[in-house]
Amino acid sequence: MFKHAIVRKPGKNFKEGITSSKLGKPDLDLAILQHSNYIKALKKCGLTIIEMDADEKFPDSTFVEDTAIVNTDVAVSTNLGVLSRKGEELEIRRILERFHENIECIKNPGTLEGGDILKVGNQYYIGLSNRTNKEGARQLTKILKKHGYSCLTVQLAKLLHLKSGIAYIGDNNLIVSGELIDNPIFKDFNIIEVDKDESYAANCIRVNNYILIAKGFQKLKNSILNLRYKIIEINLSEFRKMDGGLSCLSIRF
Repeated sequence: MFKHAIVRKPGKNFKEGITSSKLGKPDLDLAILQHSNYIKALKKCGLTIIEMDADEKFPDSTFVEDTAIVNTDVAVSTNLGVLSRKGEELEIRRILERFHENIECIKNPGTLEGGDILKVGNQYYIGLSNRTNKEGARQLTKILKKHGYSCLTVQLAKLLHLKSGIAYIGDNNLIVSGELIDNPIFKDFNIIEVDKDESYAANCIRVNNYILIAKGFQKLKNSILNLRYKIIEINLSEFRKMDGGLSCLSIRF
């Protein structure tokens, strides 16, 4: 069960962040409203929210998930894969020091972002992407192994991050889209395929007794409801414009 979530408000320069979406510039006021609704949803799931002020030095810093990997045994401060984001992890690390005595760090030449890390029980899947390299994966594997976790790497071809196309929602159920659907590494899961026209919605999250999904994707919503999960839908239109999804906006632990 998760108890806490770290979030950060989008800054005034949010629209200057990195994106490949071609959906236009985000509306900041609407993004702030959607972020507030996201926080309300996390609270409904029973989480205590650690809300950080916007950081105008980093346009992408509302996507806090990329800065750390956290479980009950260890916290790992990442080394972000693009120069414009390096430094976002520092304030997150100071917050995590309240909860973990020792913080491990991914160091150069390794790069690693939280969006590439999927946890399923004691097993971690690490996406090898333009943001996470083999050395970053090797370092994380070594750190997690000390605490009884195992890791497997997943080579990505097109996805920004591993969790852009996959989500574990518990009970051996794995939501999968695009290039990951036929990957044999996931053959032992119950696969819920996401249609191409709803691929954005694959980035959903299980938070205690609820599944949080992006609003407006009825086919995936029905698939999850058929598995008898409780759903909270959240409109993330402005974050989608910046290649961001539900998992990206918080560190849950």
